[in-house]
Amino acid sequence: MKTSRRLFIQNSAVLLAGTALLSKTALAAPKPGEILGVQLYSVRDDMKKDPAGTLKQVAKIGYKNVEHANYIDRKFYGYKPAEFKKVLDDLGLKMPSGHTVMGKEHWDASKNDFTDAWKYTIEDAAFMGQKYVVSPWIDESVRKSYDSLLWFIDLFNKCGALCQKSGMKFSYHNHWFEFSEKLNNMKIFDIIMQKIDPKFVLMQLDIGNMYIGGAKAIDILSQYPGRFELIHVKDEIAVNKPDKFESSVLGKGIIPTHEIVDLARKIGGTKVYIIEQESYQNATPIESIKEDLDAMKKWGY
Repeated sequence: MKTSRRLFIQNSAVLLAGTALLSKTALAAPKPGEILGVQLYSVRDDMKKDPAGTLKQVAKIGYKNVEHANYIDRKFYGYKPAEFKKVLDDLGLKMPSGHTVMGKEHWDASKNDFTDAWKYTIEDAAFMGQKYVVSPWIDESVRKSYDSLLWFIDLFNKCGALCQKSGMKFSYHNHWFEFSEKLNNMKIFDIIMQKIDPKFVLMQLDIGNMYIGGAKAIDILSQYPGRFELIHVKDEIAVNKPDKFESSVLGKGIIPTHEIVDLARKIGGTKVYIIEQESYQNATPIESIKEDLDAMKKWGY
């Protein structure tokens, strides 16, 4: 009887452990409609040398989605849109979003309309099957005065309407100055969030860049719930450099990245998670983004 009881307890413990593991695994799964990808700036030097070969490595380690950071003269990484689309299609990759800076030079005041160059940007993004057109910078000349910033934010709204005509959404991606610089006693980030029209413009929240500006993603997500359909997923380590921080493999830095992405999923309205790592310590960029992907999958994304 004692032996039978001991075996029963042991077998029950194993069964319970297996059930708990299954439950954890079942919970750790992407939600329908979510997108997990990598910003190709993470492998920028490799993309410069061998775009097709680098994308092949990106696909091989398990990525299904990429976000571009190189669109010049109507070419993506030197490829015409149709050529680049074929490269992606052949590798089973999709490009739901891309970074192209929209500047004040893209507005023709005499015509009260966007320039042809910017219209081509939207046209080519739509051809590539993008869901999002992301502008990742505001020139310093624009953010010198409150009025000039408001004028530029109005361009965001106009661009959002332009993107909607092609079935896409326009988004702005933050860096650090939005949190460290003020106009009319307001942080630039708060001005942007209050003046963009959510019907036309989204915010892609970079959870790493803001650290340099003294902000924390958890606070921003709580301050503006439901406003971040896209985020850049990062971790940071402290370094003895002017910026004080540099990005690292997810889960190895000082940012509570897992907690942040879970909060973004819960209250941020986030559907698109784009991994970005700009510094690599003692690893290669490809090795780093593989570790990043493994971490996100472990966390259920």
